Amino acid sequence: MGFPGNQMSRARSAFRQQDVTKAVKAVTAAGVHIARIEIDKAGKIVIIAVDAAGQPAQIPEANEWDRM
Repeated sequence: MGFPGNQMSRARSAFRQQDVTKAVKAVTAAGVHIARIEIDKAGKIVIIAVDAAGQPAQIPEANEWDRM
């Protein structure tokens, strides 16, 4: 039993299931294999890909001189 007029409402979701479904379908249609999907509190969807060996794909360095 709650108090009248003191109902807590559910916060609006930052993302929808259809957003995730569209992203997964687009990545799969591009021939990329998915290792995992991360969704942060703000609703940002990050898809981590795997290479043919099943290892997370390595992102090539933008510039080899960045390491120095």
